[in-house]
Amino acid sequence: MYLLLIFGITLLPQAYTLKCYECILGASGSCTDKEKECPSQDYQCGALKVTSYTGGVKLSDVDMKTCAMAEQCVEGSLNFGVARTVFTSKCCSSDLCNTQPAPDPSKSSPNGKKCFTCDGQKCTAALNCEGNEDYCISTRVSVGGEKTTVKGCASKMMCVNTQTAQMTGATGAEMSCCQGDYCNSASSTSAGLLLLVAPLISLVVFS
Repeated sequence: MYLLLIFGITLLPQAYTLKCYECILGASGSCTDKEKECPSQDYQCGALKVTSYTGGVKLSDVDMKTCAMAEQCVEGSLNFGVARTVFTSKCCSSDLCNTQPAPDPSKSSPNGKKCFTCDGQKCTAALNCEGNEDYCISTRVSVGGEKTTVKGCASKMMCVNTQTAQMTGATGAEMSCCQGDYCNSASSTSAGLLLLVAPLISLVVFS
């Protein structure tokens, strides 16, 4: 009986985890692909691109590759008026399939939704949301050791997905999201999410 049990266990298929390329950013900003075994079956191979804009002009592109959870394979943006950050991704489910970088963000235009944004010390300026930014956001972040209020527009995935929010690297802060034009005029009592947005234009990494 015990021999049959041991024999059966040895024949059970082992849990298969993917091997993916992991892109390690060097000090020069260059990226070197290395093979990495994902920690569990819950991971896919992923490529992420984070594009930062300031004043409507592209400031930087950061490309990354690694094992990624399904929640990290999203597209969306955060728009604070002075700075806008767009996330694009490409995920796949076979060994070393993430050879190509994530696609460039598509051109976006105002979608008719409006939120408040902060201009200096006041947060009464109107911001035209773009693309799939269908939420207004309000948060306080630490910049240079001081708390600063930041308001603007965000895609739904940036608000409902904590894994996506945690992909940014910098200082943690709570963020509130709401729906409806100019709904971010007052501090929200809704549950905050962990969003790392300071500095607003920063190097980002998968968590």
